Amino acid sequence: MRVGIAHHLGWAVAVTAADGHRVADRRRIELIEVGVPVAPVEHDGQLLDDAGMAQLVARVRASAVRATSAALDDIADAVGEPIRSISLRVWPFDFPDDIAVLRRPPFDARADSVMYLQVLDDCARARGWAVHTYDAKHVERQAAALLGRRADEVLHGPRAIWGPPWTKDHRMALAATVVAS
Repeated sequence: MRVGIAHHLGWAVAVTAADGHRVADRRRIELIEVGVPVAPVEHDGQLLDDAGMAQLVARVRASAVRATSAALDDIADAVGEPIRSISLRVWPFDFPDDIAVLRRPPFDARADSVMYLQVLDDCARARGWAVHTYDAKHVERQAAALLGRRADEVLHGPRAIWGPPWTKDHRMALAATVVAS
């Protein structure tokens, strides 16, 4: 099984694909616990000094680890077969982690999103899953090229089986599993 993730601030769409790119599970997952700020750098920490923001980010990250771990465990339990990999949107692997730098443009606008990706990466690796990254702008086109004539059936067909919602996020997450295979 392979999991594709299309993440947002605090939540994500997760699509799990079996062999043949058959969707085995699709769900919305929470990446943070209820009541915890979802954007500590861009929004919630702006009035804090660097030390205060660092504490807030640490608290949010710890919450994200707990929520993400629980969500990935729920997926693994639901599909009942070993998960081999997870696919995440690519992020700059040299993204800074210094709070003073993260507060400034252009990093402030991406810091929270990168945090969720890093937490997903860490949680997946802790489970022994391979981590693949994808470019959100090109992954559907790459998957379609690999699938050939089956592209429409694989990427759009699950809506007929699973019903709505089957959105761009779902297609992107599934396409990412195709590219990773």
